[in-house]
Amino acid sequence: MTVPVPSNPDNTRLEDLQQVLQQGGMRQAARMLNALQPAEIAHLLESLPPKERELVWNLVEAEYDGEVLTYLHDDVREHLIRLMDAGELIAAMGSLDTDDLADMLQDLPVAITQEVVKSLDQQRRDRLEKALSFDEDSAGGLMNTDTVTVRPEMTLDVVMRYLRRLKDGLPDITDNLIVVNRKGHYLGVLYLTDLLTHDPEDTVAEAMTLDVQAIPASWSAREVATRFEQHDLVTAPVVDEDGSLLGRITVDDVMDVIREEADHQFLGQAGLSETEDMFAPVLLSARRRALWLGVNLLTAFLAAWVIGRFEATIQQVVALAVLMPVVASMGGIAGTQTLTLAIRGLALGQLSINNARWLLWKEMAVAGINSVIWAIVVALVAKLWFHDTDIALVIGAAISINLLAAAFSGALLPLALERFGIDPALAGGVILTTVTDVVGFLAFLGLATLFLL
Repeated sequence: MTVPVPSNPDNTRLEDLQQVLQQGGMRQAARMLNALQPAEIAHLLESLPPKERELVWNLVEAEYDGEVLTYLHDDVREHLIRLMDAGELIAAMGSLDTDDLADMLQDLPVAITQEVVKSLDQQRRDRLEKALSFDEDSAGGLMNTDTVTVRPEMTLDVVMRYLRRLKDGLPDITDNLIVVNRKGHYLGVLYLTDLLTHDPEDTVAEAMTLDVQAIPASWSAREVATRFEQHDLVTAPVVDEDGSLLGRITVDDVMDVIREEADHQFLGQAGLSETEDMFAPVLLSARRRALWLGVNLLTAFLAAWVIGRFEATIQQVVALAVLMPVVASMGGIAGTQTLTLAIRGLALGQLSINNARWLLWKEMAVAGINSVIWAIVVALVAKLWFHDTDIALVIGAAISINLLAAAFSGALLPLALERFGIDPALAGGVILTTVTDVVGFLAFLGLATLFLL
């Protein structure tokens, strides 16, 4: 029996919306669109070519504009912002949480930013200034300053009455209340489950949890994501260097960090930015990609120069020209495996200068085993193909040398690039390809020159 494969609901919605638009059903399309969650609307917008995207954006109800913009990648967001007038932008920004507003202001024209800030009440303006004082990729930049705090001496009954008065003022994704002392220093958290299950006469101090460690505002977004993953957190308090409560980070913000990191690692290997718009204008995309194509061309000329040094050898032993790509390809694949592992280790905070030696030893050992196995396989194929034992031995030795060089480069290259402030995800692949090509050709043609001529 054939099991039906479930369709992707996002693809179905996109196809249905495009069909309705083609039929001219604007009202129906607007109803379909505004029935979705803001994140779903953002996904649909990113899945549309520019003209259709602009048409659909005009169908989004104004009350959703701000939140939809927060879910879009930078390129798409900047394009849609240019389509909005000042009044629309100010209204859209006014509905955002402080952390989202702080991120959005960096993409707005200066004049609009000033108007948005003027439209805020003093409390929100103070919160915004605090959020903007931190780097956007830090815990301080991720946090939201909207928190609900309680004192340890309060009874749970008083806390319950306090929450009832808040009604709709309780922040989204609230799984606990943050306990602080009179000076605002963080002490612990009171989970809502404990609030509901303990005796109302108990104090907060008796029901609170001390195990939840606050996150320093200076931590990187990557460190924050690791803390949430390792401790299964839904929310986490953020404090300054003195332990004073600044705000809290919620899991939805961490999910954004994880997605951006995954996009960065995946697209970076092709020299693309995680903010790349799939339907960006042709000239813009061409200009961005031209840089890495140019870098790759330079490295390709370097490999070609190495081959040119052995032109006489290749002319005398034509079989070398046939077998050269095998040596380079094997080294490239082996090096990419190690490079990807090392970049992932850096991204997860698992690789540092302290344990790099162990990783290097392990990868060299793996490469050593594989180099023996595949050197024998390639040598046997070369022997059967060209009926020449010397050529078989030369390519076997070259394969071994290149696999070892690839493992060495793949393990250490990410650490070296990061130390010089270069993104390993973007530059690592290009440099590694150059290393494996140059070492592979140099080893193969050099050994051939020594032993076959």
